[in-house]
Amino acid sequence: MRSMAYFPYFVAGWLMVMGAVGIVWSRNLVRAIVCLSVTQSGTYVLLLAIGYQRHAVAPILGAQDENTRPLVDPVVQAMTLTDIVVSAGVTALLLAIAVQVARRHRTTDPDQLSTLTG
Repeated sequence: MRSMAYFPYFVAGWLMVMGAVGIVWSRNLVRAIVCLSVTQSGTYVLLLAIGYQRHAVAPILGAQDENTRPLVDPVVQAMTLTDIVVSAGVTALLLAIAVQVARRHRTTDPDQLSTLTG
């Protein structure tokens, strides 16, 4: 059963690597943004794997029986929620930029975009 302790770290690493590979090989801005979201999902899994404790209870519930069970650190969960909110904002902003690029240049292929002029 100890070998399952490393599984979330493997999943987090796999998600990050696959997302990074997708960003590098993508020939479409929208696909690159989706791959960035996949990479960010790996950070959620990693944060939750770091904060996991077996047989632990939430801090709000643990106040009733302090000596019997360990408490989960709420900072890791707060960081994960913050990461989700930030990534949603970043994804929305990047998609809005991709829509504007598609409207102005009629393509979402980064290689076909002309140079920017001021």
